[in-house]
This record gives sequence, structure tokens and C-alpha cells, in this order.
Amino acid sequence: MRKGENQKLKMLYLLKIFSEETDEAHGLSLKEITALLEGYGVNADRKTLYQDFEELRHYGLDIIAQNVGKSCIYSLGSRRFELPELKLLVDSVQSAKFITDKKSDELIRKLENLGSRHEAKKLHRQVIITGRVKTANEKIYYNVDTLHEAIAENRQIRFQYFNWNEKKELVLRRGGEYYRVSPWMLMWDDENYYLVAYDEDSASIRHYRVDKMLNISVLEEKRIGQENFKAFDSAKYASRLFGMFGGEEMKVRLEVKNELAGVIIDRFGKDIFMVPGKNGSFRAEVSVNASPQFLGWIIGLGGGVRILSPDSLREEMKAIGRRLLETYGG
Repeated sequence: MRKGENQKLKMLYLLKIFSEETDEAHGLSLKEITALLEGYGVNADRKTLYQDFEELRHYGLDIIAQNVGKSCIYSLGSRRFELPELKLLVDSVQSAKFITDKKSDELIRKLENLGSRHEAKKLHRQVIITGRVKTANEKIYYNVDTLHEAIAENRQIRFQYFNWNEKKELVLRRGGEYYRVSPWMLMWDDENYYLVAYDEDSASIRHYRVDKMLNISVLEEKRIGQENFKAFDSAKYASRLFGMFGGEEMKVRLEVKNELAGVIIDRFGKDIFMVPGKNGSFRAEVSVNASPQFLGWIIGLGGGVRILSPDSLREEMKAIGRRLLETYGG
């Protein structure tokens, strides 16, 4: 048989054909495989293809042969990533607020290449269905890389931090003055990426939304604050913050209707103190950063949760109630 112009690339093209054109639900006959190889400038016959398939199996590919009618259909079975796993990764990328639309699309296209072209259509359809509000900071992707670099090299960083105003304008905090901190970890919470760092000026652990950081640079100075992070529990830290807003950390006692037990456990975990109460309720003690967002969360539970202590927080909740009555003409 006359050799094709790309005959030496035969095995690579076979790998490409099986990866892109076949999956558990779609296979190819020997005739179809031969035609696709010819399109790549590779000639093959039935006997050599059988040998090639065995070589690919020996390499580790799950080449499956199934009899369909009078034909034998070949396909790639298991892959490094199965379709449900790719759907999960695609949805994670698409739902992540800190990744821009442009970068999300680039990442999803790469994920699509990990499945067959048939599976890629299903992944692309999922992208259309699951549109989310995304960040406008195009540099976020590279910010994460810079932060990982600083953490790995044990160095401090500096950056500018911003908010949006009512005119949709970017406004730098502190009048544009640079923040200088020691980065220790990156944390995902409430669909956003946060840097958790030690701030020397306030001698405390602070967190910053990565998509609101600008002009990040790695400094020569070594990180400080290691002692503060020895007993740091990222899960507990996130559970006591609401929407990652700060506030005074305190112990709060709550009276909760029994039907909301799952809500409390989902938020604070199973280790919190809970005891039976009266009239179909229980009492719980939780550690929170008492921010307006925490009180808003309590209000959102529609009277199913009542703050018992501290008194200062009860008074703050009463003040919110009075303001709401004034606002809505109560």
C-alpha cells in the first residue's frame, strides 16, 4: 500500500480521531476511521488498524469494539474526565464571578476539548443556560497567579483596592494609596475569590476580594504574621462572616424554630452548641462577625430566628426594625 504524506503521524491522528469523534454513545466503523485518516494524509488497511488499536490499548487508551448489526464499531470508552465531571467544571467556571466573560469562554473552550465533539455540544449548551453576573476586571486571572507566586516565594505584596460608585465608576479606596500586606491563602466564598492576608498596620488578619485588587506587585520583603495563622481555620473564618463582610467578632445566642435546624447547621456546622427549647424551638450559640449582613440574614429567615444575646445586638436589630417601619410607612 502506498504510504500517505503523514504516515509517521498515524498513531497521533488515530488518538485525535478517537478523542474528538467518539465517546460511549458515538463510535466509528473501520471504513469511517480509514476515511478520516485519509483526510489527514495517512493510509491504512484493516490488518494494520487492528494492530494499531492494540498498541493504543497497550498505551492505556480504553478502545472499545462493539458489534452493531453486521459492522464492528470502535470508540473511546473511559477518559481522564467523564462528561458529568466536565459539566461540573464548566459550571464552576461559568458561575465564578471573579472570572470575566472573556476568560470564562476561553477556559470552557479548553474544557470542551477534553471530551468528544458530541460532548462539547452538550457543554456549550450548558454555558448558554447558566449565564451569571461576572466581574469586569479582566486582569483577575493573572492576579490569582501573582498571588500564588507571592505565597510560594514567602513575600509581601502591595496593591490598590477599589469600589464602584453610583455612576458605575471605579473609585480607588484610600485615595489610591497602596495596601501592603503579607498574603497567606486564597479562599473561595459566596462565588468570589478572596485573599486572606496579615495586615501589619492593624496587626490583624484581613481579607480582600481578588477581583477588586489592582496593580498587584510582589515585594522583596518576607511575609510576616505567621504566628497569627498557626491556628487559623479557614472554614470557621468563612462561616462567621456573612458575604465576607467584617464586623466585631462575638458569641451570639439564638432561639430558632426547629424546622430551621438544617439552615443553622448548613451555615455554622454540626459542632455548634444546640439545646432543645420550648414551643418547637431550640437554642444555639454561634460565633459571628456581627455585620449588617448578619442581621439581614436573620431578618431573611422571617421570624424563625430570634437573637437572645448580646443585648447590644438586640438593640441594633430593634433599630433596624424601626428604620424599616419608617421607610415603608409602618
